[in-house]
Amino acid sequence: MARDLRKLFEKEREEKRFEMKKGHEGRFFAKLEEELPKDPPKRKVISLWMQIAASVVVAVGLSFYYFNSNGGTVDPDEKITVVDRNNSGNEAQGISLGDLSPDLKKIETYYTTNINLQLSELADDPGNKELVDGYMDRLAELNKEYQRLNQELNDLGPNDQTIGALINNLQLRLQLLQKLKSKLNQLKSSKNEQESSNIV
Repeated sequence: MARDLRKLFEKEREEKRFEMKKGHEGRFFAKLEEELPKDPPKRKVISLWMQIAASVVVAVGLSFYYFNSNGGTVDPDEKITVVDRNNSGNEAQGISLGDLSPDLKKIETYYTTNINLQLSELADDPGNKELVDGYMDRLAELNKEYQRLNQELNDLGPNDQTIGALINNLQLRLQLLQKLKSKLNQLKSSKNEQESSNIV
């Protein structure tokens, strides 16, 4: 006698209907309200706002410190001049390479700072005076050319050729000073070798 279990369960389900007691839903919600807090804790909300405010204060403080401290950088409003022994101090007024864009200002600042650094590191040695003077004459020519290009920039307005020529001029001056420094180091090392061989 095989019985179909599915039919048996369906029959039992029809016979026994389970119903919840009246008011069951209301009692359930009442118990739920007792267990859950009525108001969210204000302390946590205040704590969240305090964390956000503290983050903003730290960010503002760091940005203030960053923008107000030079940290070895040159102030963008500061005029940069390249030191030259033969410079008469007559500089053309008007716009310069750095006035055209912030990127060009960074390039100009980089090269002029390095040129000034290389010039400041040159030591006056009477034995190398002729070599240094030759390089300084060439540097003076490049400086005059830079002033001419800067005047052209003011007269004709900015264009790619003039801007490229100004940047190339700065690069040439820096390379010239680096070559001079290299030559002076070579002369110094060869002089030291000769002195040490004479001592031995």
